[in-house]
Amino acid sequence: MLVPSRWIVAAVVLLGVSSAQPQGVVTQRILALPAARAIAEAALAECTSRGFRTSVVVVDRAGNVLVVLRHELAHPVTVEMARSKAYTAVVFRGSTIEFQKDTANDAARLPQRDVPGILALGGGVPIYSGGEIIGGVASSGSSQTTDDECAKAGAAKGASLLESQGE
Repeated sequence: MLVPSRWIVAAVVLLGVSSAQPQGVVTQRILALPAARAIAEAALAECTSRGFRTSVVVVDRAGNVLVVLRHELAHPVTVEMARSKAYTAVVFRGSTIEFQKDTANDAARLPQRDVPGILALGGGVPIYSGGEIIGGVASSGSSQTTDDECAKAGAAKGASLLESQGE
């Protein structure tokens, strides 16, 4: 009977070790500052080419600001609005124009709009790498549809940069 109990003890020890290993380190993809700058520049260039004076903000996967670009004639409030949109895109894992639609018609989700830092206006989209959200980009200062298109132009620039680097 001693032999089987040793096997049980050994199995328990091995299971404990194997389940503890994955909990020690978590690996994340991080949006590099040069890529964040390129994303912001692409979004701002898109809106500027359409005649709009906007602000663009890029945030990391946690919603922390990496880059802020403001057209010299953009209204100052557009910076905070773009930051809130980019944060919302990261937190709710999708475009802010979709978040706006989803929460407008769902009484159970409507209170999500009251979370500090959240803005349910179009113009913010997540940035992906390897299937993970690694940040968000947002534009503010034109219409919601145009802000959304400008943010998507920035995200597309990010996708091409990250793809060319082999993600």
